[in-house]
Amino acid sequence: MKIGFIGDVVGKPGRDMINSHLKALREEFEVDFVIANTENASHGFGLSIKNANELFGMGIDVMTGGNHTWDRKEIVEILNVLPILRPYNLPLSVAGRGAITVDINGRKLGIINLMGHFSMPMCDNPFIKAKEAVAFVKEQGAEAVFIDFHAESTSEKAALFAMLKGEISALIGTHTHVGTDDSKIDKGTFFLSDIGLSGCRDGVIGVDKEAPLNRFLTGLPFAFEIPKSCKKIFQMAVFEIEGKNCVDAFKIKIYDDKPREITRALHE
Repeated sequence: MKIGFIGDVVGKPGRDMINSHLKALREEFEVDFVIANTENASHGFGLSIKNANELFGMGIDVMTGGNHTWDRKEIVEILNVLPILRPYNLPLSVAGRGAITVDINGRKLGIINLMGHFSMPMCDNPFIKAKEAVAFVKEQGAEAVFIDFHAESTSEKAALFAMLKGEISALIGTHTHVGTDDSKIDKGTFFLSDIGLSGCRDGVIGVDKEAPLNRFLTGLPFAFEIPKSCKKIFQMAVFEIEGKNCVDAFKIKIYDDKPREITRALHE
């Protein structure tokens, strides 16, 4: 089976790029199932019910989250109803779920959402909870397992990959909105530290540059804004799984004003 993963969808520019390109890409590359991190999909903060329904209609099958999952309280109404995940390593009392098992053409894929420790809100140890989550989806019959690790530190992501490679099919990082160039397949596990954002590419992490610059210059909490007009990018990883192992993977970058780029993962 071929899985697509889209990283952090930031505001209307990100949603517009998905609407313009995803359905054609699914057909061109014969992608069976698409997962997207959408915790910034509604004006950069959280996910509204309206935007969640729009994104499902654009061809996304499961959505993951992170530290911004709770920015729009209305999301609580649908976390247990629609296939929208929040980090698994939050307390059990928190609404929603952090892992799900889905059927894809008669095969089961376990999908796990985890959040890192460094520079992130309080949560349980992601390394310990990762082992628990992998066991959970495998008990549900999942042979293939995918993890969206929403974390600030690339070292955390690399360490979790080192711990789980050979046991899961793929681990892709989100949160920084800055794509990395370290995609590889090792012991049947695909790894990419950070997929990068889908949205405005000419500001700072998908938002207008003025507020981040003023924060750095003054230390004051200026509000981030999504530009009404910007240069856009769409970023998606596609990985093919046979049994529990990833056998091929590549990343697609689509720009609104430049030729697209495709980068294949290194086979170790």
